[in-house]
Amino acid sequence: MSSTKITPEEALAFHLNPMPGKLEIQATVPMSTQRDLSLAYSPGVAVPCESIAADPQAAYDYTAKGNMVAVISNGTAVLGLGNLGALASKPVMEGKAVLFKRFADINSIDIELDTEDPDEFCRAVKLMGPTFGGINLEDIKAPECFIIEQRLKEEMNIPVFHDDQHGTAVICAAGLINALHLSGKKIEDVRIVLNGAGAAGIACLELLKSMGARQDNCIMCDTKGVIYQGRTEGMNQWKSAHAARTDLRTLEEAMKGADVFLGVSVKGAVTRDMVASMADNPVIFAMANPDPEITPEEAHEVRLDAIVATGRSDYPNQVNNVLGFPYLFRGALDVNARAINDEMKIACAEALAALAREDVPDEVAVAYGRKLSFGRDYIIPTPFDPRLIWRIPPAVAKAGMNTGAARRPIIDMEGYELSLKSRMDPTASILEGLHARARQAQAQMIFAEGDDIRVLRAAVSYQRSGLGKAIVVGREADVKAKLDAAGLADAVRELRVINAANTQHLESYKSFLYNRLQRRGFDGTDVHRLAARDRHVFSALMLAHGHGDAMVTGATRKSAHVMEQINHVFDADSDHGAVGVTALLHKGRVVMIADTLVHEWPNEHDLANIAEGSAKVARSLGLEPRVAFVSFSTFGYPVSERAEKMHRAPKILEQRGVDFEFEGEMTVDVALNPDAAKAYPFSRLTGPANILVVPARHSASISVKLMQEMAGATVIGPILSGIDKPIQLCSTGATENDILNMAVLAAANVG
Repeated sequence: MSSTKITPEEALAFHLNPMPGKLEIQATVPMSTQRDLSLAYSPGVAVPCESIAADPQAAYDYTAKGNMVAVISNGTAVLGLGNLGALASKPVMEGKAVLFKRFADINSIDIELDTEDPDEFCRAVKLMGPTFGGINLEDIKAPECFIIEQRLKEEMNIPVFHDDQHGTAVICAAGLINALHLSGKKIEDVRIVLNGAGAAGIACLELLKSMGARQDNCIMCDTKGVIYQGRTEGMNQWKSAHAARTDLRTLEEAMKGADVFLGVSVKGAVTRDMVASMADNPVIFAMANPDPEITPEEAHEVRLDAIVATGRSDYPNQVNNVLGFPYLFRGALDVNARAINDEMKIACAEALAALAREDVPDEVAVAYGRKLSFGRDYIIPTPFDPRLIWRIPPAVAKAGMNTGAARRPIIDMEGYELSLKSRMDPTASILEGLHARARQAQAQMIFAEGDDIRVLRAAVSYQRSGLGKAIVVGREADVKAKLDAAGLADAVRELRVINAANTQHLESYKSFLYNRLQRRGFDGTDVHRLAARDRHVFSALMLAHGHGDAMVTGATRKSAHVMEQINHVFDADSDHGAVGVTALLHKGRVVMIADTLVHEWPNEHDLANIAEGSAKVARSLGLEPRVAFVSFSTFGYPVSERAEKMHRAPKILEQRGVDFEFEGEMTVDVALNPDAAKAYPFSRLTGPANILVVPARHSASISVKLMQEMAGATVIGPILSGIDKPIQLCSTGATENDILNMAVLAAANVG
């Protein structure tokens, strides 16, 4: 669980816009012409149908089956909310499907079955088997979840995985491997106490036993105490399998001298006294959500030698299922596995443990705002470690191959790892990294346009997301009325609302502004009007005087007007190195277009400056810059006076001795397409360009709008760089989320 505060209104709005839900279906083949339709459907579709009828394995070649997982629930155990029913579980199942796509590029669809009868449930899922490459069971109450999973495993020839059980078990096992390594203990020697005999708890203990934990060293507890041999109250066959031969009867008794505590139970189940009674260097995995059995602070009050993990993202060592299920299924699907067996789960756990012991990439450190290194506070990798996608699935695939579960073994494992790297979409990791950096910075963000509800919503989200303090420039009564109408009445007390009438600094603002503008044709009246009545100027003056750390504006006025107003306070023009860079994120690629904001018709020196400013922005986003000066000509052909400046700009960068790759002039296809670039082996670019410097602002605008409207690219920016203070501008059509993203860029001081 994150520390982010989310209101019911925000959650509902997120699921409502831009269209209801979190999923859509897109075609992966051309569907434009009659020929396309004939190939996609009749008569062309008959050929693969016949091939599959002759060889069922051909379905993995000619259909989406091999990369399709169903997330299936009946809604009897939805998160911590209980039995809400099948329909009410749909938002959770859609969310799980989104995680499959985000972390492992697995297509997934949610299916909610309106039955609590295990026989009906199993029959329905089994009948859907031909559609999918794997089944992920979710939020089904115990003991039915055990019955359903076991039956489906026996009756189906594709992987069936109940993540609530085995996902938690795998990540728990990964963390325990490293915790015991740091403690100098072995799994076959340690005493393990588990509290919470539900699906996850039983799965955790079963997996650890298969990894070497001894039956007589494992004590399982439930709400009635220790599960011991001979106990009859509250028992079932799954608990009985783990009944211990012991005289211990309570959790408190079991904890004395224990090396490991695993909790999948309830808040407060473990006391400080229990922790104090454990063996030296105890390992405590308090995984109850949303609140752990005991917090790390409480545990460390009595045992500084304890290694503590929880299910929460705001503590070190988060036991997060997203580290497991996407990569388990990725590896299983890629070898066309019949099942996900214990060996594959153990391979996943061991690969995760090994990854945590390696040096952490700089981009992960940047994303989390601190350097992570293997130790008591870092025994499990972070969910946004980019190495997960190419390190965990190969380990799972190899285990599947070694145990005979794989029907299509991978021959070229090195090539497989490279293909996994190409699946990694940098978009989410970039945005997550920026949010983490912003959260670390805790900037006081000035939202200049407090009369717009989109801006107010973004300000509320900024503050409630733990990114920092939001300062809204506007009239208090107006802000209150708009937040009331939006169902955010309680947010008024959280935000700081500032305007010219309630600030004590107006005179110093005016004096500062007069000194800047007195020789530009502005008199005292003009300066008063600007400082007291123009929110963009007022906000910029606040920022210039340190009464805020960063600023976001532009949602209500055209960018040219806003830039003009900001330039009254800061040197925000082409003569002083300002540049606007727009990032386009599309199908796993990030391409930056410059200049989209400041330079109307740049000369070759301006273009060189734009390249340098853009390279700085790229590095702020974690990208190594490769700059292409693009035109309609490539290296002098066809000859055109209009292209001359694009030809000369790279020579200026040569003279400056910049430390990034650049080349030009060239057409966009040569800049972005490796096959087109092969015709120019002398090019200095070692790969496709990620920064396109264009001839003029109008061509930049056309390029961005075309990609946005025709290709559906995600647009971030324009990102304003080269100004003394962090200022970012939104577009007039910006959504609440767009405004929030620009505030995050400003807080992270990108550029």
